Amino acid sequence: MAKSKSEQCYDILKTNIMDGTYGPGFRLVIDQLGREHGISSVPWRESLRRLEAEGWVDIIPNSGAVVKTFDTGEWKRSIRILARLEGLATALAAERMTPEDVAAARALNAEMRDAIANFDTIRFGRLNRRFHQFICSHCGDDRLIAMVEAEWTRMDIIRRSAFWYAPGRAVASLSEHDAILDLIEAREDAETIETAARKHEVNTLNAVLEHDESRHAEDPTLP
Repeated sequence: MAKSKSEQCYDILKTNIMDGTYGPGFRLVIDQLGREHGISSVPWRESLRRLEAEGWVDIIPNSGAVVKTFDTGEWKRSIRILARLEGLATALAAERMTPEDVAAARALNAEMRDAIANFDTIRFGRLNRRFHQFICSHCGDDRLIAMVEAEWTRMDIIRRSAFWYAPGRAVASLSEHDAILDLIEAREDAETIETAARKHEVNTLNAVLEHDESRHAEDPTLP
């Protein structure tokens, strides 16, 4: 079935927001979008309202629509939600993962260590996302997977517009990955695995908050 004009507009906008073409604060002008894509204004308005409801766009009265700019508060909320969702997904995935799956996850973690050793943070970030996606993909719940993906994507966008960093956290996260895989391999109970996966995300949040606090203590003028 062919997509409606509104769905086409939504896909265009969402894709460009996700890949950074329309960055935080980018102004979405309906007339300009219509000229570029040959679609009338009504479907664009419908898709923008949908994106606003999903938290990707702000519609400002008498000004128009802009891509949402996230702050550290948004990052905190997203990672707390992700911790819950991914904890559950990991616990469900553990029941389905084979020894070969665990070995594949360990291989990704080894690649991450190599990326850190070579100071390749971009590669590390991509591999880290793949590691988490790989485990969650085994949970057997497509809706839960979509919810996890949405929060990961939101965090990717937040990283473009808000401060988040914690020295040493990448290395610590690799040990936590190993520990989670050890639990899965040992067939530990679901609650233990869910708690470990949830704590893994929360540890990142706490590390960033502690580093952010120390930065401001040294220089109160920092954003």
